Amino acid sequence: MASQYERELRAVLAGIPKGVEAVTRSCDAIAKARAMQVIERPFLVVRAAGSGMEGSGDLLALRGDLCFPIEVKSSKKSKLYLSGRTWDQYQAMIYEGKRCQLMPLYAYRLKGVRGDSWRIFRVEVGKLSGRLGILTRRIPPLPKTRNGKPFLDWEQGMPLHKFLSLVCRKEASPTLESLDKRIKTVDFSKEEKKEHSQLRITDMGLQ
Repeated sequence: MASQYERELRAVLAGIPKGVEAVTRSCDAIAKARAMQVIERPFLVVRAAGSGMEGSGDLLALRGDLCFPIEVKSSKKSKLYLSGRTWDQYQAMIYEGKRCQLMPLYAYRLKGVRGDSWRIFRVEVGKLSGRLGILTRRIPPLPKTRNGKPFLDWEQGMPLHKFLSLVCRKEASPTLESLDKRIKTVDFSKEEKKEHSQLRITDMGLQ
């Protein structure tokens, strides 16, 4: 059976309006607007059957341009240390991330807080290409203890609404139409006059 929080996150990532509204009910207007962007660019969210394949996480969020294996954690404490089974899960996510060139994520739900109660962390798997490579500079990795061991610290994660805004904003890539508009705004008469004057100066120098 999926946990309550897995279902909660799944509804948000899938862009279900009621799910997004429920999670952002106590958020301010800016956070709500950011989170609502997922409704326009939702993910197909698949839950791993049973305990799931090692490294696949609890959920798999899929979209044409992105794919994230997500491990879901929840606690009443802001810090969660990995050991035993949870440490094995983390190691498996590193392995699969490197093997498949993916960015595994942790989604950490802190119980009993108002506002955005979810925080997102990425698992460090080395260099990634394309859009994932860009996202590595924005999404924080799991912090580390004094001994250098990764753990979850809710305070250091990326709020879910900011993550949704980051991965759901529309690409601002140039199109043929926009390039055509830019070409039409160029004053070619000025360019021609400039080129003509330069030729006259060159001719005078040759005489």
